[in-house]
Amino acid sequence: MSSATSSFISDPHSYGRPAEVSVHHLDLDLLIDFDTRTLAGTATWQLSNHAGATELLLDTRDLSIDEVLLNGPAGTPTSFTLGPADPVLGQCLRIRLQPDTAAVTIRYRTLPGAAALQWLAPEQTAGRRQPFLFTQSQAILARTWLPCQDSPGVRFTYEARAQVPAPLLALMSAENPQERTATGEYHFRMSQPIPAYLMALAVGDLEFHPLSARTGVYAEAVTLPGAADEFSDLEKMVTAAEDLYGPYRWERYDLLVLPPSFPFGGMENPRLTFVTPTILAGDRSLTSLVAHELAHSWSGNLVTNATWNDFWLNEGFTVYFERRIMEELYGRTYADMLQVLGHTALLHTLDELGHTSPDTHLHLNLAGRDPDEGLNEIAYEKGNYLLRTLEHFVGREALDTFIKEYFARHSFRSMDTASFVLYLRQELLDQHPGLEEQLQLDAWIQGPGLPAVAPPVSASRFTAVTEALRQWQDGTPAAALDTTSWSSHEWVHFLQGLPPGLTTAQLTELDTTFGFTHSGNSEILAAWFPHTIAAGYEPAQAALHQFMTRVGRRKFLVPLYRALLAVPGGADQARRIYAEARGNYHAVATSTFDALLGKPAE
Repeated sequence: MSSATSSFISDPHSYGRPAEVSVHHLDLDLLIDFDTRTLAGTATWQLSNHAGATELLLDTRDLSIDEVLLNGPAGTPTSFTLGPADPVLGQCLRIRLQPDTAAVTIRYRTLPGAAALQWLAPEQTAGRRQPFLFTQSQAILARTWLPCQDSPGVRFTYEARAQVPAPLLALMSAENPQERTATGEYHFRMSQPIPAYLMALAVGDLEFHPLSARTGVYAEAVTLPGAADEFSDLEKMVTAAEDLYGPYRWERYDLLVLPPSFPFGGMENPRLTFVTPTILAGDRSLTSLVAHELAHSWSGNLVTNATWNDFWLNEGFTVYFERRIMEELYGRTYADMLQVLGHTALLHTLDELGHTSPDTHLHLNLAGRDPDEGLNEIAYEKGNYLLRTLEHFVGREALDTFIKEYFARHSFRSMDTASFVLYLRQELLDQHPGLEEQLQLDAWIQGPGLPAVAPPVSASRFTAVTEALRQWQDGTPAAALDTTSWSSHEWVHFLQGLPPGLTTAQLTELDTTFGFTHSGNSEILAAWFPHTIAAGYEPAQAALHQFMTRVGRRKFLVPLYRALLAVPGGADQARRIYAEARGNYHAVATSTFDALLGKPAE
């Protein structure tokens, strides 16, 4: 474990040596230039020199370093060098220090292609009036817009000033304004220490709507009313989370609805979760994603994986916590559906990676690779499944007590897998003789696939869906099926349960009856389109094209591109769509699709 001391875990994805010199506070000035698509920054880092070191090592990638000064912006210039560029890690910035140096100031500029930053033209936004900028720093992209110790095991507080074009509002993962200023200058403060991957910035034609005294939503004006209605249960979610695992430690919890090109469902930036508009279904049926990001306020933001090899400690706890929140709000049968859908996704990932692959271990070895390769259902669903199995053996009350105390004891610290296993043994397993062997703990963490001890999952509300599928395949017309009370989760389960090789006639019947092609629900569309691609179902082509060129969420797009590549003529169609859509995707997504499809010619 590490805190604001010199006991740091070695991180294979950072050049920094925080055990020698660590950063603990940032003062940041940013000038945001939409014309050149660059940031001009002045970053002053307060240092803790643990070993009398004479150099500070920081992570950078595609940054232009103009000047480095010792002991503040008015201090003494010092020498610095940028090391050779690594395609994953970027470049090491070496700064010469004096043993008593208390701070360094770095004046720098980003490049137009900085991977964390997505610059959107007005026509790529919901309002279509003003440009938009947002960042995505996880896992190791903070270094593309800020020279930093870009490791989840290093935490710091920060203050920032941002200058943006006057019509726009700037937001960060910090205390935020709720109204625009006339000058376009904004000030921010984050008084709780966070790792670099939780640094976040967004600039756009945004407005704010309060939902309670401590919650609210930011969005473009055209999106805001629907978003405020969709997230009306936000305060109930925060209260349910606190009832489960202790007080919310970040004062406010606000949401920012981003344009559709955002590559993820959500990003748990402290105090300001970024969310995709694809969860605005109109019936609050996809808000488990918000519960997930809220749960990160404890698991991930409060207690953080020490390295990306320990990613499951962030995500496994968060999935478990998310489903407990949803159960508190909407009942056990609702949460059970989420568990079954998650289990289905986990089995799919195991099939893709191979059930014996070391990449299906909870504790990963990602050295030399992009840590995004570990961002899959193993960390999320296998990690959650371990906690569910623990609950199965010790009971919910005992597990809740353990988790609540775990968060309380390790707040604002990082945790590695070995330290967690030690803590788990001391605080829970040793109190139940034989439990560790029953649990097969090592098989979960250091072994592939799913241990046989994992309890089965089921959802009573899916029983009716399975029966409807059977009836339809036995000849019952789609219009005669009883689907009136189904949620989006039941519809997704229905679509995932359809057999392969459906005919155009069968798809036409389903589409005519249920209107899948023109659904406003992105999860339903993402489950429907693979069937239409496989069958060459022409009536869905225009909607598929619109979805793939408008939406940037990687979870949806990867299966659809793969589905296109698997059918005759589909590869050409996939590359045409990608050539058109690539400019709308974030670099996190294009790095995946360039590898899958090849980078289109300029």
